[in-house]
Amino acid sequence: MSDESTNCEPRRAARAGGREARRAARAAPLAEGMRPIRAGLPGGQYKPLTEAGMAKIHQAALDALEVIGLSQAPASGVEIMTKAGAIQGDDGRLRFPRALVEDMLAKAARDITLCGRDPKHDLHLTGTNVHFGTAGAAVHIVDLETNTYRDSTAQDLFDAARITHNLDNVHFFQRAMVCRDVLDNLEMDLNTIYACVSATTKHIGTSFSDPSHVEPCMGLIHRLAGGEEAWRARPFISNSNCFVVPPMKFAEESCVAMEHCIRAGMPVLLLSAGQAGATAPAPIALAIVQAVAECLAGVVYVNAMKPGHPAIFGTWPFVSDLRTGAMSGGSAEQALLTAGCSQMHKFYNLPGGAAAGISDAKLPDMQAGWEQGITNVLAGLSGLNMVYESVGMHASLLGFCLESLVLGDDILGQVLRTVRGIDVTEDSTSIEAMKAVCLGGPGHYLGSDQTLQLMQTEYVYPTLGNRMSPKEWVEADRPMLLDKAIARKNEILSKAGIQVDPQLDAAIRKDYNIYFGLK
Repeated sequence: MSDESTNCEPRRAARAGGREARRAARAAPLAEGMRPIRAGLPGGQYKPLTEAGMAKIHQAALDALEVIGLSQAPASGVEIMTKAGAIQGDDGRLRFPRALVEDMLAKAARDITLCGRDPKHDLHLTGTNVHFGTAGAAVHIVDLETNTYRDSTAQDLFDAARITHNLDNVHFFQRAMVCRDVLDNLEMDLNTIYACVSATTKHIGTSFSDPSHVEPCMGLIHRLAGGEEAWRARPFISNSNCFVVPPMKFAEESCVAMEHCIRAGMPVLLLSAGQAGATAPAPIALAIVQAVAECLAGVVYVNAMKPGHPAIFGTWPFVSDLRTGAMSGGSAEQALLTAGCSQMHKFYNLPGGAAAGISDAKLPDMQAGWEQGITNVLAGLSGLNMVYESVGMHASLLGFCLESLVLGDDILGQVLRTVRGIDVTEDSTSIEAMKAVCLGGPGHYLGSDQTLQLMQTEYVYPTLGNRMSPKEWVEADRPMLLDKAIARKNEILSKAGIQVDPQLDAAIRKDYNIYFGLK
């Protein structure tokens, strides 16, 4: 045996021993408070807007509200906002004096909590705390086993919510797809709510296709909560409300639905979703101006009706590929828009949400990976309170993929690790570990006490991501990522149950036409 081979043996043994120690340490149970990543980590490290830039956007938004205003408010909204000080012109547009906007900003709710049915899933929207979740209204499911798109169903929505319930890094579940097999719109709204609530105890977001549906849906929600009083004490569903149709128009039916939700005690997401270059201005800064102006109008609306009602400042401007006019949700410009909006939320010290993680790719491929990774990283680092549509979304929001939901949990794990940042403490900068290794020690840190102690508290490991060497990969029969994602999805669904008491579930299924269930 050569000297070189002889000298390598201790290193090989050390590596082997280190691997075993690491496996044992990684398998050890870890207290929740010691996890390196979790919901609500503070971000805010990334700031694409300067202080002067934010001030300019704010002033431009106030100018837009005073000079342009918004059209097409429902009669009830006109009454609510004009009583507070908005001015309706001869052209029918509502305009908002600066003093009115500032007064309503002072009354707006801050540091709100979005409740889960299980309090361990409560989301504390304060400062730069970051939470990732789903959202959207995809009309297709991406079927990886056939590489085809098909209509989404109530069963798909139920399955997506059940998977989300079992993913550590997806913190809330807002309706991600439309139940296209439910043709009656009221039944669709009821099935949407029940599919989500029966599948997860995390916070849920939903919307209503007609204002008249709010009351019957609240009847179902009260049953699920254990009564109206219990619901109002801990509302675990928020209303995702597109109360505006950009540019600068109210959406009448959605506004009326929002009024009903506010009276029912439901938190609201004030959602402005213009598309830069189409329904929003092409300059990134001006697209933010319009979104901020529209959402400030929403702040006036909500707080004129019920001061301090929990509302999320939902600036969601999207991007157009200006060559075609098509949406480009996975672009660098989208990432910048979302991060800039996040800064404006902090400018007003309001709980805020925006979109990230959207892929324009049709399948979970390399394009999807870079689009989801880049946009989610910038959203997290910007300190966005609620990152919507962060996992599962393909084809510029037209398709949802259950396997991408599972893969997205790995992406978000890595994103959250960057949000947490680097801990610089006396212990983490002490050279004692270096002395022990370098001065008469083994010459490596693989099996050191410090390394083993930090394996689970400093480092995050992917569930599906493959870090094998090429040799190990071949020996393992060349596992493919999408195959593993399909297997993981099926494993979760085979074990996931219903998160509602069986007797209550049976009663609801007797009283309502429910389109999904355990297979």
